[in-house]
Amino acid sequence: MLQELENHFSELEKKILALQKKNQLLREAYEELDKDHSEMKQKYAEERKKNQVLAEEQKSIKLYSAISGNPEHNRLMKNHINRLVKEVDFCIAQLQNSGL
Repeated sequence: MLQELENHFSELEKKILALQKKNQLLREAYEELDKDHSEMKQKYAEERKKNQVLAEEQKSIKLYSAISGNPEHNRLMKNHINRLVKEVDFCIAQLQNSGL
């Protein structure tokens, strides 16, 4: 009877050690994945900023092209001028409403 208990105890001890080893491996894998995740988030943020800069540059290039008289971008220039005129009209209306 005592021998059986010792055998069961020995088996339990082996299983516990195996589980501890697996737990340690999982923790290490988690830490590595967490590190990779952080790096990916940082790279994503950097790429997103680059994308925004490129989009602004593209917008500026189209506007400059329209200003220079490129017929493909005439409509863009007209829309941009219309937006600016509307902003100026709005500002004038606000000044008139404020009594200045």
